[in-house]
Amino acid sequence: MSQNATILAGMTVSERAAQDPAGGLSQKRILLIFAGLMMGLLLAALDQTIVATALLRIVGELGGVDSLSWVVTAYMLAATVSVPLYGKISDIYGRKQIFQAAILIFLIGSALCGIAQNMMQLVVFRALQGLGAGGLISLTMAIIGDILSPRERGRYQGYLGAVFAFASVVGPLLGGFLSDNLSWRWVFYINLPVGLAALLITSFALDLPFERREHRIDYVGAALLAGGATALLLALVWGGHTYPWGSGQILGLTLAGVIALIAFFVQERNATEPIVPLHLFTNSIFSVGSALGFTVGIAMFGAIVFLPVFLQLVTGASATNSGLLLTPLMLGIIITSVVSGRLISRTGRYRIFPIAGTAVMVVGFVLLASFDVTTTRIQVIVAMILIGFGLGNTMQVIVLAVQNSVDKRDLGIATSASMFFRSIGGTVGIAIFGAILNNRLAFNFAERFGGAPVPGVEGLTADNLSQQIDRIRALPPEVGLGVREVVASSIHVAFLVGVPLAVIAFLLSWFMKEIPLRETANIGSMEGAEGAMVTELSGGVSPEDSPDLTGGGSPKSPVKGRPAAR
Repeated sequence: MSQNATILAGMTVSERAAQDPAGGLSQKRILLIFAGLMMGLLLAALDQTIVATALLRIVGELGGVDSLSWVVTAYMLAATVSVPLYGKISDIYGRKQIFQAAILIFLIGSALCGIAQNMMQLVVFRALQGLGAGGLISLTMAIIGDILSPRERGRYQGYLGAVFAFASVVGPLLGGFLSDNLSWRWVFYINLPVGLAALLITSFALDLPFERREHRIDYVGAALLAGGATALLLALVWGGHTYPWGSGQILGLTLAGVIALIAFFVQERNATEPIVPLHLFTNSIFSVGSALGFTVGIAMFGAIVFLPVFLQLVTGASATNSGLLLTPLMLGIIITSVVSGRLISRTGRYRIFPIAGTAVMVVGFVLLASFDVTTTRIQVIVAMILIGFGLGNTMQVIVLAVQNSVDKRDLGIATSASMFFRSIGGTVGIAIFGAILNNRLAFNFAERFGGAPVPGVEGLTADNLSQQIDRIRALPPEVGLGVREVVASSIHVAFLVGVPLAVIAFLLSWFMKEIPLRETANIGSMEGAEGAMVTELSGGVSPEDSPDLTGGGSPKSPVKGRPAAR
């Protein structure tokens, strides 16, 4: 046995992980890689929200108001549909090359958006941006899973959750500032220097060992998954807004989506190398984690998207201040993401955090459901802090648990599939809550004003609420109060739906099994040393050949809760 192997044999896995948490990568290099990954993730997260406050100026210059919603929808659809595809392709070709390709696609899309001359061009280029964003979002998590052991991964993933929270609040503010003081085109140009920095950092710091193997991409499965998901997402986005829910367009899209997804599962059963291996669904942690992420996504995106409107109409906040007033939600997510991540790394336990997080979310949504026209900003802030605490303890932990439960070869697709279900949940939530809000607005207006149209706010819907706030404030006091009460009671019902969803998430969290967090990373110089050492000590049995007794890829030792020292 070599001197290095002798030294390693005399150390426990915990001691080696603490000394070298990434299996051979120095702490300085980890932080450098992490900086590049966070830059890429920040770009993708910001562009989900930064465009919202620039839309009016975009329409003022390019026209095409009928296609305005597609500036957001095209990005969202492309990013959501591409997430699982990136995961599988990166498992085949390697994470670094595909991640850098995603950065380039995103930057090209951003540059083209900045020079768009009409609305159709902008929509197409936003879709291209979204294709890059899907890779940035999913592969960031997968790369973290490659370079850090699950035991060390918690605290780093907490910072990634903080990036999403930061982007959700800063995005609209930055978009408004750039479009007011420079040009709406700078909403896209600002991505270029940040993206180039991320590309540069990952070029020389992100060196992921990868062994190319024979592969056969399931193009049919990829097409069926992308087509089916797109059809269903379009049905959700258009339903009740562009077309009635019972219209031929919506029913046709829904039917086409369902047929495509059924064909996808049939294809995956027979594919040599499926896009989404169906054996992942036999892993209870993956299944429960995906269901939990889907449910939390519905509640989170569906309810919180209407909080700024509520703050503006009911509490009198300005458009800018309503964004700033979401800061407690952001801080709640950031604090608990970081704290829970560090506690997981310290204790090796993760199951308690989704349970506690969803329990706190239930309380937060109960408070939201009690809001009416007399609600104060303090009450809103308390509810947002509680929901933020709940989300921070739940979202990143789901990804960590899923990554820890799957084999190394499935890390990319398992990570991206888990995030795909959360994104789909968000789209479903926005559609469901929007439909409920539209229904209650129509009912409550008819009940309050006897079916007569209210001059100045005709055709008020969930889609145009934020654009008509100034008109509502300009109404005569008695009429304006009535309209605000109608809107508050309608949003109240939408918030009320979030309560049972949070309860379902809480119940699901109890089914999340806990297995010991592995203390070795997938890559790094130590991996080769450990492999040689184990082979020598075990009489020729390599780590890859040793049995997986935990479902997480590492054999358990007689000591409870600790993987066997290699």
